Amino acid sequence: MHVSVLLIAAALAACSDATSQTIAPSSQAPSVMLFDFDSDSPARWRVGNDGVMGGLSQGFAEITSGTLSFTGELVTRGGGFTSVRTQRAVDLSGYDGLELRVRGGGRTFEVEVDDGTRRGWREVSRRAAFPTTGEWQTVRVPFSALETSVFGQPVRARPLDPSAVEAFGLYILDGIDGPFELEVDWIRAYRDRAQMTG
Repeated sequence: MHVSVLLIAAALAACSDATSQTIAPSSQAPSVMLFDFDSDSPARWRVGNDGVMGGLSQGFAEITSGTLSFTGELVTRGGGFTSVRTQRAVDLSGYDGLELRVRGGGRTFEVEVDDGTRRGWREVSRRAAFPTTGEWQTVRVPFSALETSVFGQPVRARPLDPSAVEAFGLYILDGIDGPFELEVDWIRAYRDRAQMTG
């Protein structure tokens, strides 16, 4: 993964829409729905392409029939990423990660969780990859799997603060030229049952 790609992705994240919506799920529930795309306004999800660095990748986001569709074409030359992000403040204390019901045709995507951590004026990016297939599947991304970087450089940072989550994102930067399509039925936070019963 090129450092320049990560640098621009971090810059786009820092410039995203600042409007937020706060929800406060119970830490005792085994899971909490964050996005079901039945009531989410399409305007809340904003696409960021690599055109700011001369890239030619294109991404598009549309919410129809209760599904977020993130489509486009990845061009690795001169860029190599596109993303869709939304601002939402949520207290996820007591939860261990995200579950996503997705279908993506075999491409690898990344999910981002932002708790506002910064190094100086720079935002710390927290992302983890997840695979897809041509069939609907539920994937789990533990918060502990999120990798931290600042402007493309890996950094050591404190663990995610689940009580201070303020934004979510989906990225494709898998280094493969060509069209992509990611469908997302829902995104929710989960809590390990072992911890609930232990």
